[in-house]
Amino acid sequence: MFSYIVRRILYAVPIVVGVNCLTAALFFYVNTPDDMARKILGEKNVTPAAIENWKAGHGYNLPAFVNAKESGLGTLTQTVFFQKSAPLLWLDFGRSDRNNIDIGGEIKTRMWPSLAISVPIFIAGLASELFVAMMLARWRGTLLDLWGLVASVVMMSVSALFYIIGGQYVLGKYLMLFPISGYDAGVHSIKFLVLPVVIGVISGVGSGVRFYRTVFLEEMGKDYIRTARAKGLGEGRVLFKHGLKNAMIPVLTNVVVSIPFLFYGSLIMETFFSVPGLGNFTIDAIQSQDFAIVRSMVYLGSILYIVGLILTDISYTLVDPRVRLE
Repeated sequence: MFSYIVRRILYAVPIVVGVNCLTAALFFYVNTPDDMARKILGEKNVTPAAIENWKAGHGYNLPAFVNAKESGLGTLTQTVFFQKSAPLLWLDFGRSDRNNIDIGGEIKTRMWPSLAISVPIFIAGLASELFVAMMLARWRGTLLDLWGLVASVVMMSVSALFYIIGGQYVLGKYLMLFPISGYDAGVHSIKFLVLPVVIGVISGVGSGVRFYRTVFLEEMGKDYIRTARAKGLGEGRVLFKHGLKNAMIPVLTNVVVSIPFLFYGSLIMETFFSVPGLGNFTIDAIQSQDFAIVRSMVYLGSILYIVGLILTDISYTLVDPRVRLE
């Protein structure tokens, strides 16, 4: 078990380094420091001297990829590519290009509002999706299954913007049950979180139910289910104890890999509800063309995805001994 986990972590190291190098190379190739300076200082009436001063003040005055003026390792280390990408490996995100704020400090502060929305959506959504999917699989072929499947397809076909705007209008503006947008600290934040959480659960339940229904239907047709029924076990016990347990591999694949992204928040949800989370932070950085923040968030997202894959592999060993033995 321990050696299995160590191998998975070691496999991730070159992937992390490769993603970091590829991300930085794409950013600096597509958007050179001169272009960044012009966009931040303003395209009109910006002088070459102003561009050079901005680059010197933000650490972009070195050559992009190769420094011919240096010798040895300095030809690679004394470059914008290395100076800006290497610190990301130990999660040193540096400072913003536009207003010089500490990006790491902003991430630590803003991840809590993101978690306040994403964690309830994740837990409530998962519970409702699994329960409804098991009920549809239990009564497969009935009107309940038919209309449940139709509702799931309809719900997953509707854009998330429809749920957000419709929920804000009906529950926020018309019925005035919840604030339309905003955020507050502590227990006062609950009134601002209820509406986005409800909308988040409703908007995601269609695709989740359809996926988990397919998983449970596959398990319901296997021999161990028929054997359990032949022994006289109740349908509820067969479904929840045997069926759910043996369906955990595909369930974990879908669930565990999404857990790290709870820190990342929801770009659309946080923007529409004015929640100062990481999603809103990323959108603001894109709109203001602050590429230091955008680059950091892209790299953070890739790290979270790799962490999710490692957690998925580890969770497999907990529910399926064959993985650990192999």
